[in-house]
Amino acid sequence: MTQTDKMPARYKMHVKKGDTVQVISGKDKGKVGEVLRAIPATSQVVVKGVNVKTKHVKPQQEGESGRIANIEYPIHSSNVMHYSEKQKVASRICYTFTDDGRKVRKLKKTGEILDQ
Repeated sequence: MTQTDKMPARYKMHVKKGDTVQVISGKDKGKVGEVLRAIPATSQVVVKGVNVKTKHVKPQQEGESGRIANIEYPIHSSNVMHYSEKQKVASRICYTFTDDGRKVRKLKKTGEILDQ
């Protein structure tokens, strides 16, 4: 067994938790939502209101009834693109430095800074 078999690789992703993104491919193409969770091990993200599936949950305790829950499932990070709420446009990102020397993410189309 090699080192790669023991532990999954961690991928650098262009999206983080809390970012606003637009889905650019798949059944939910065009939907805009917030990233609820980023999973770097598989390069996936969970977006609010996207890839919602119905899960039938069995009762956990005696006397409790089962229920049907709608849960957001992960999608691949390559299927989402950053979205500007102000300009209503999707954009790629670039990295730049602020006046005080911090490296921040910036939307290419609008020039909007993502990291505050």
